[in-house]
Amino acid sequence: MADMSLRVVESRLTTLPPSYLEPRWYAAHVCANHEKRVATELGIREVQHFLPLYRSARQWSDRRVQVELPLFPGYLFVRMALQDRLCVLQISSVVRLVGFNSLPTALPDEEIDILRSGLSKGLCVEPHPFLTVGRRVRIAHGPFAGFQGVLSRRRKNLRVVVSVELIERSIAVEVDASEITPCS
Repeated sequence: MADMSLRVVESRLTTLPPSYLEPRWYAAHVCANHEKRVATELGIREVQHFLPLYRSARQWSDRRVQVELPLFPGYLFVRMALQDRLCVLQISSVVRLVGFNSLPTALPDEEIDILRSGLSKGLCVEPHPFLTVGRRVRIAHGPFAGFQGVLSRRRKNLRVVVSVELIERSIAVEVDASEITPCS
């Protein structure tokens, strides 16, 4: 009897699509202001994760303080096989994995790689409202090369608003005019 149930489990494992078995990047939606707590818990569970942070100056009543805040408030990224998603979803502050029709949708590895390498260069980045209008450009040179975004101006600097479409969040990156090319 136990041998028969073992065969049923084995047959189910062999019928899983390859996308369930290979590690991919997913966006995890978390409770407000719990991003760092979830990242710590993922580290304890040895789940590969990425929480992009930026530095911001805050004025308190007696001093000015530099704090690190999530670049995409309410979200962080996890790399896992879809079959292991319960390890992430069992964390109390995780609301869901972002996707469509109740199925988590994987992010392109290149998008996360470019984001990680760009942030490691120490450039000035900050969150920006998600934009759908404006001129689409591609960053051709520099740490964020390969990303497409919407060109915007702020004061004298050019900025490209780069969006992660799946989670509808954006960041503004300061660029030189020579680093961007228009998209067709």
